[in-house]
Amino acid sequence: MDSVVTEDRPQADDRFDTARITAAIDALAEKNAGREDVFRSAMAQLLKAEMIAARKVAQAVLLKDRHGRRCAERLCFVQDEIIRILYSAATRHLYRSHVRSGEERMSVVATGGYGRGLMAPESDIDLLFILPYKQTAWGEQVAEAILYCLWDMGLKVGHATRSVDESVRQARGDMTIRTAILETRFLTGDQPLYDELVARFDKNVVQGTAAEFVTAKLAEREERHRRGGQSRYLVEPNVKDGKGGLRDLHTLFWIAKYVYRVRETDELVERGVFDAQEYRTFRRCADFLWSVRCNLHFVSGRAEERLSFDMQREIAVRLGYTSHPGMQDVERFMKHYFLVAKDVGDLTAILCAKLEDEQAKPAPVLSRVVARFRPGGAKRRRVPDSDDFIIDNNRINLAAPDIFKHDPVNLIRIFRLAQKNNLAFHPDAMRTVTRSLKLINTGLRENPEANRLFMEILTSDNAETVLRRMNETGVLGHFIRAFGKIVSMMQFNMYHHYTVDEHLIRCVGFLQDIERGGNDEFTVASDLMRKIRPEHRAVIYITTLLHDIAKGRPEDHSIAGAKVARRLCPRLGFNAADTETVAWLIEQHLTMSTVAQSRDLSDRKTIENFAAVVQSVEQMKLLTILTTADIRGVGPGVWNGWKAQLLRTLYYETEPVLTGGFSEVNRAQRIAVAQSEFRAAFTEWPEQELNAYVARHYPAYWLKVELPRKIRHARFLRASEQAGHKLAINVGFDEARGVTELTILATDHPWLLSIIAGACASAGANIVDAQIYTTTDGRALDTIAISREYDRDEDEGRRATRIGEMIEQVLEGRLRLPEVVARKAAARGKARPFVVEPEVTINNQWSDRYTVIEVSGLDRPGLLYQLTTAISKLNLNIASAHVATFGERARDVFYVTDLLGAQITAPTRQAAIKSALLHLLASEDDAAKPAA
Repeated sequence: MDSVVTEDRPQADDRFDTARITAAIDALAEKNAGREDVFRSAMAQLLKAEMIAARKVAQAVLLKDRHGRRCAERLCFVQDEIIRILYSAATRHLYRSHVRSGEERMSVVATGGYGRGLMAPESDIDLLFILPYKQTAWGEQVAEAILYCLWDMGLKVGHATRSVDESVRQARGDMTIRTAILETRFLTGDQPLYDELVARFDKNVVQGTAAEFVTAKLAEREERHRRGGQSRYLVEPNVKDGKGGLRDLHTLFWIAKYVYRVRETDELVERGVFDAQEYRTFRRCADFLWSVRCNLHFVSGRAEERLSFDMQREIAVRLGYTSHPGMQDVERFMKHYFLVAKDVGDLTAILCAKLEDEQAKPAPVLSRVVARFRPGGAKRRRVPDSDDFIIDNNRINLAAPDIFKHDPVNLIRIFRLAQKNNLAFHPDAMRTVTRSLKLINTGLRENPEANRLFMEILTSDNAETVLRRMNETGVLGHFIRAFGKIVSMMQFNMYHHYTVDEHLIRCVGFLQDIERGGNDEFTVASDLMRKIRPEHRAVIYITTLLHDIAKGRPEDHSIAGAKVARRLCPRLGFNAADTETVAWLIEQHLTMSTVAQSRDLSDRKTIENFAAVVQSVEQMKLLTILTTADIRGVGPGVWNGWKAQLLRTLYYETEPVLTGGFSEVNRAQRIAVAQSEFRAAFTEWPEQELNAYVARHYPAYWLKVELPRKIRHARFLRASEQAGHKLAINVGFDEARGVTELTILATDHPWLLSIIAGACASAGANIVDAQIYTTTDGRALDTIAISREYDRDEDEGRRATRIGEMIEQVLEGRLRLPEVVARKAAARGKARPFVVEPEVTINNQWSDRYTVIEVSGLDRPGLLYQLTTAISKLNLNIASAHVATFGERARDVFYVTDLLGAQITAPTRQAAIKSALLHLLASEDDAAKPAA
């Protein structure tokens, strides 16, 4: 039987006035009768104008009510109405069939994300045109008329035209098509045709294939997370595809829809998958993520899914977040975001648990290696050392539902037993743990047994994995309340890649790597870990977990963190002396990193000052280990061989001062050892040439440069000099840090650093660190690391060559740098969204020979050039420079003298230098400030 769409008169709706627009299109059809192209073009223009107006209203409503889901539903409704209007126009005005055959039927269906009935402002539209049999001329014409009009409106449309048979056949073989059809929604046309597709899909595709679908979707999710960076706590998350984002919620619903055959999420409560509280969480997470995504699209004007730093502040303001003492508005917004991402992870675990119970699939273990040696046996058995827990399919579960009420210490014990017996956690057990958090009260926090178990967890294998589970369930934040305050807290800067809690837990993981040894990254720290006093093993573990615990407070986090440690450590079983050591380490946890990276380590005063701070070799050992784990835990590419070498140099330079050994002898010995290491590793040259080369470098070079770099330098110097180059540049690529390294050999020149910095600025290259050395025969050997701009090494190499040519032209007087740099600065794009308060410190206490100028401010291309030029214009000689960047913050330290080689002691002269440099730092600061 032929079935045609009934033409009800469209109803007026405040979201989209379909009746008025349909009438306008009918008038256009009448006016342009016989001129089809003109009619189509006029219709597309009319609908585009109406769509833009409707989107403006949607954005205004979103800004007012901040309800993302409602906005997504509204935008979807507008899109639905446009497609219905187009189908009606195509079948009534363009391709009206007076005698419709059985083949001239069509159902227009929304699929994929659009099929869910929710649309972000810049989302693609996915359409399926369903036909009864094969394609007909009429069907092709109608589909084309709709699609061309949508494209003319500037929309991105994915589409397919298939018969019911074809759809079913392809869905069987292709998981993507199967998922798209799972989410279809009827829009317009022939309803019985759509109903036939749904019935056939259910019967011929879905039935009996639930396990296959679930496995495929979870594997897809794992792969997506792997590509995007595993952690859900990355500080620039992807709202759609990131861990804990909308796609994870969609995957949940796809699986639920497929397995339980539900159409709406609230039906999952009836099926017993979620309880009412969990369903409310599901809705709340979806609402929040949709608010973020819709605002992200509106602000960027494109389908932007990454919540980048420059977007975060704008979205925070649009969502109504305000600043509190110690936390910016943007940090409060991102904390909320990460808490939502965590909830999405919990919901996924609950659904997977339900499915696992039904499918009884094998469960993972904490460490698969041990699993291979574990004997088989009954699926459910008692956990050794406890009657309260059972092993259920290699996972720890509860022997009875009330074991936490009966003994609250079990809330800590469950994690220790899982760790000790290498068991994964049963999601039902984790669910009960989360629901029992109110049992974690002062009594439990002060309980000696609970605190002993916690310290065992922290200092045993797999501590990182177990602490992360304790954090995800909320136990860690309730047991150590100060930790609860930094859960999901992000720091609005480019240096830290993870939220504070995730950073601390990762640091514990790296501390275990250091203790295990065998990793070349951590040679010094691993060696020191074996040499600390046995009772200090627990000290370094608790310090690593707590070192950033006071972030987000108005007070300096190192000082506030030390206070937290003094209150907490006695409870955890530490005596007064060890508690004081933990507090001291937290208070000083940034000191070693700062001194190593921004002071002249060959200056005796630097070492004496550092020795005065660390006081004993034991405290310095602990601080070195903590600093290594902390830098490594910041994020990928932050820890590198150069930083490791600086820490090693600082440690071994300071050790003799603390032990009372005669330091000059000790230093001479270490220089000799470094030179012997070099000779043993580098056997390419005859001895005479090697001796002459070794004598060309000052002692500081042998102590501060890592061995592989020394070998590269030797080859580079020889090749350059044999080729007769006055200036030579070697280009290297450091993949882990995402930087290009330029090693420059030139005749030393007072303005050389400034010229190099200016050439980099002119090429748009941002300097992230610099190592500057001079040979005894007056050659400068400088290694400059610049941020990568291109993906391909060849392109980066060409940019480096350009910088080299520019340095040569400036040294030969053929190019004037100030003009080139000024042109580049004028062409620069928009400023970054960060604010860094400029600071300049000038003092004579860090060196006996030099005045030390420390400059800190917002990094920008050309900053080092501007600073070095300004210092030279102030009639100061730069003896050494220590250049470092921490995300968006530049910290540059210059050791200077006046033109006669003396320190700058006059207060008026110091004030003039400070004022000039502050003015330089602030000159671009106004441009850098984001709109509030």
